Amino acid sequence: MNDHNTPSSYNLADLWESVSDRVPEREAVVCGDQRRTYGQLEDRANHLANHFLDQGVGPGDFVGCYLPNSIEYLETMLACFKIRAVPVNINYRYVAAELEYLFSDGPLVAVVCPPEYLENVAAVAPSVESLREVLVTGEGVPGAAPATGSAAVVGYEAALEAAPAERPEVAGRGNDDLYVIYTGGTTGLPKGVVWRMEDAFFGCLTGGDPMRMNGPVSSPEEMVERIIDFDFNFYALAPLMHAAAQWVALMWFFCGAKVILHEGSFDPVEVWRTIEREKVSTTTVVGDAMARPLADAWDSDGPFEVSSLFAFSNGGAPLAESTKARLMEMLPNCVFTDGFGSSETGIQGSSRLAPGEKAGGTAVFDSVAEGTKVFDENDREVSPGSGSIGRIAHSGFVPLRYHNAPEKTAETFREIGGRRWVISGDMATVDENGAVRLLGRGSVCINTGGEKVYPEEVESVLKDHPAVYDVVVVGVPHERWGEQVTAVVQLAPGVDPGDTEELLASMVAHARGSLAGYKAPRSVAVVEEIQRSPAGKADYRWARTVAGSGSATDAATGSAPPAN
Repeated sequence: MNDHNTPSSYNLADLWESVSDRVPEREAVVCGDQRRTYGQLEDRANHLANHFLDQGVGPGDFVGCYLPNSIEYLETMLACFKIRAVPVNINYRYVAAELEYLFSDGPLVAVVCPPEYLENVAAVAPSVESLREVLVTGEGVPGAAPATGSAAVVGYEAALEAAPAERPEVAGRGNDDLYVIYTGGTTGLPKGVVWRMEDAFFGCLTGGDPMRMNGPVSSPEEMVERIIDFDFNFYALAPLMHAAAQWVALMWFFCGAKVILHEGSFDPVEVWRTIEREKVSTTTVVGDAMARPLADAWDSDGPFEVSSLFAFSNGGAPLAESTKARLMEMLPNCVFTDGFGSSETGIQGSSRLAPGEKAGGTAVFDSVAEGTKVFDENDREVSPGSGSIGRIAHSGFVPLRYHNAPEKTAETFREIGGRRWVISGDMATVDENGAVRLLGRGSVCINTGGEKVYPEEVESVLKDHPAVYDVVVVGVPHERWGEQVTAVVQLAPGVDPGDTEELLASMVAHARGSLAGYKAPRSVAVVEEIQRSPAGKADYRWARTVAGSGSATDAATGSAPPAN
């Protein structure tokens, strides 16, 4: 930072400090009954950063954020950025084996957690020699804190109180400092995606243009000029342990907006009441797992006074056309946007519907980021309108590598045509007008009778069936077809689960109204509730276990799956 508190780089700590210095009295974050101004958040982050320095935490060290949505999560991230350490997102649903893998992969030197997670930390800490400290949030450390190997257990608030208040001075802070985000691990072990901060600022945080109105900034100094001079309140519904929530929180912080974090489990009525109370300007959901309960809550407990809301966004999972149509009817003055991207590619594209436009499918993106292409299996660009399927790729602002995974890095980050590309796991086609039509993850693609079926495409159609509240589609082994398309279904309230054969026949007929016959489910398993990540992402491993457990009802079998 220079004498005028203007950022000299795209370092995330530099950018944050430049904003907090200019609007210290402005409210920065709300979570439950806790509120912080920019100045207060900066002050507490400085205390925590100095505590970390006193404990020997420094550049390149990994610090675990094993926390639900909380202001302490943001304080920990900012403190790490300030001292060039690396905050690591940890899924609070992980069991001991998953935690041990992630703690060791860094390896972590410190972890911040609430008291209720301390026993989980204690179960894995003795096997992680690098772990020196466990900071416990809340009023204090439990009196009978479990043993955590050689790691000290320290109260978070006591640590902040004892640490110096001044802004830490750390040499070498700049564009090349690291930002790491671990993938969700829904189809395998989580992987740490390593970004340079400059690349993350432009690739993940929109380069200072969260509304996509002015284009990316041309210099760090210009970011300061874009600090808004009016009330703007963003509501983050997804957990900060996922990339999307971190990115939107940071991009709005750098504009001087207020960020509201959803506290605790997802409560759709409380979401609407929070939008009312905090006069929320824009919010983002993750697919039908969040959007459909919101629509149901509006019908049962609404309407709500949400005239402040002018933009409603979806990302991370598809939104059924019927769900979007319901929300657009409830919120007639809102702009509706869908976005796509990943931890490895950053934000890659979007689509937008103005008030009054008709809801359409959510997997077609007509605004695609520069550097985004679709490559076939021979690394050739898919021609618009050809119908060919390929993998979505991105060049330009891309990550450096996967952490501690050289083979996966070589497979994912490749040189094509003299440029470095990240090849995502998402499959797509390109429409004649250049729009990208997203099909789904290649890793969960179903191969049935030689035909490829992408679960998300089938799920988006089945979610519009009146008996279906939520659904995950997977392939189960079949001796003749290789795999059989199976729908794991959570029924809509009031639907009798008694006759699954009739339900399956109805779902097949419904699917064939929009899809080729081979994509329709050939069996169905009814469950009480679909398991998803806290951010709403489908758990395909769980769904395969359910579908293969023998509880699924099959359709009448034939010699091969119908082709159309």
